[in-house]
Amino acid sequence: MARDSQLAALVAPIQGGLERMRDVLVESLRSDVPAVSDMLDHIGRFRGKQLRGALVLLSASAAENTPAPPAAAPRGALEQEAAAPNADEMPAVAAIVEMLHLATLVHDDVLDGAVKRRRVASVNRRWDNQVAVLLGDFLYSRTFYISTTLSSRLASQLLSKATEEICAGEIEQAAGRFDFDMPLSRAERIATAKTGALYGAACELGASYPRREAEASYGEARCGAALRAYGRELGLAFQIVDDVLDLEGDEEVVGKGVGADVADGKVTWPVLHVYASASPGVRAAIRDAYTLPGLDEAPGGRLARLHRVCDLAPGVKAALARAESLVASSRARLTSLRPGPAHAALEALGDYVLQRSW
Repeated sequence: MARDSQLAALVAPIQGGLERMRDVLVESLRSDVPAVSDMLDHIGRFRGKQLRGALVLLSASAAENTPAPPAAAPRGALEQEAAAPNADEMPAVAAIVEMLHLATLVHDDVLDGAVKRRRVASVNRRWDNQVAVLLGDFLYSRTFYISTTLSSRLASQLLSKATEEICAGEIEQAAGRFDFDMPLSRAERIATAKTGALYGAACELGASYPRREAEASYGEARCGAALRAYGRELGLAFQIVDDVLDLEGDEEVVGKGVGADVADGKVTWPVLHVYASASPGVRAAIRDAYTLPGLDEAPGGRLARLHRVCDLAPGVKAALARAESLVASSRARLTSLRPGPAHAALEALGDYVLQRSW
């Protein structure tokens, strides 16, 4: 597909690192327990863009934080990657970020009642919510255990803080269901926590690992902070585009169900924009689309009703304009980096986020 080809071209400068990252992921998604092994095999099919892992590697390259591995560097299991203190651990760090993201996806599908993920059955659909929650917990536990096998604690520190922020964002979003008067600033704070936190941590790890903040020079610390801010803004733009796709996306292209936010009472950026400027009658109709009983079983569900009672186009246009402004701001964070293929890829990723259809 054209979109896949564009992404493949963007990550070409780090292809070798991505291959090593995927080796680590394959080794890490294994278990001697047959039931767990079956589930890990299933979620192995959830492989998507792997943008977060790519951001670790691209940020490392752009920040020139790429120590060369020794000639006989071990490959395979993450413990082997970390066993040689002088080896380049960045692909292992990228794999840890991807595993953490995978854990959030399994839990997200429970929260959203999703039935599909990347065109295959979600874990909660194939098994049940109880199993999905436990598998997500298993993935979190394994992710953080593996992070402790690295030669630096920085990955554990940054990713535990990112996980805390992600969970707090999900809690705040759940508490804000059906809040049609939510300020856009609060909606963006929630979206940044849900998505931007891990993007930011991935970029900061690429720029800073294995140095802790106290060990970094002024220039290194400044570079890490700039790339963290870049990632958080890019992640917020990604989430806003995701909100648009949930309203307007093609389910076959997106690879999962659309309309999940409306069905779950989540009033996202585009709908908040429309609601704020709507007449009292249209506002009431929007609330009904979210809350009237029986609409989940109607053709097209609550999303179809929402499209019938209001024009979402202004909200979609405004949301995409906001995403564009975030991408422009994120690019400005890169000006201190030297030009090069990785720098160019980070700049171009903004366009990919804005134009994506899945």
